[in-house]
Amino acid sequence: MYKIPVSVLVVIHTTDLQVLLLERADHPGYWQSVTGSQNPGETLYQTAVREVSEETGLNAADYALTDWHIENQYEIYEEWRWRYAPDVRFNTEHVFGLCLPGVTPVRVAAREHLNHIWLPWQQAAEKVFSSSNAGAILDLPARHSLTQSDQQ
Repeated sequence: MYKIPVSVLVVIHTTDLQVLLLERADHPGYWQSVTGSQNPGETLYQTAVREVSEETGLNAADYALTDWHIENQYEIYEEWRWRYAPDVRFNTEHVFGLCLPGVTPVRVAAREHLNHIWLPWQQAAEKVFSSSNAGAILDLPARHSLTQSDQQ
């Protein structure tokens, strides 16, 4: 069964803007936030919760998961295009943020990721391979201050 060309990107971060990155098992040296394709019948929120659980062992429902209402469309990398129907070339990515109170232990999915690291947001933005991931991380300080002011 082919993947649906709709996915989520979940920037997991702490209140002091440390960002969790995962190293891809199928491409060592490629670091990213949590990502994953939507399954049939899932809402984007459900996809984000499932992917966070699968890739980190964290229960996103225990923290503040926020839809940032950002959509990125990009051409699917040639090396991963076989996962999609033959006529599919583009994916639409929906960005979420997951705020944790502090650096939290995670359990990476061995078949998907080799390692994880927590970095200050500026360093995390420089380390990720995807430009949309870097853009979301660079937007984090503004997003976080908006969330903080909403809670006051």
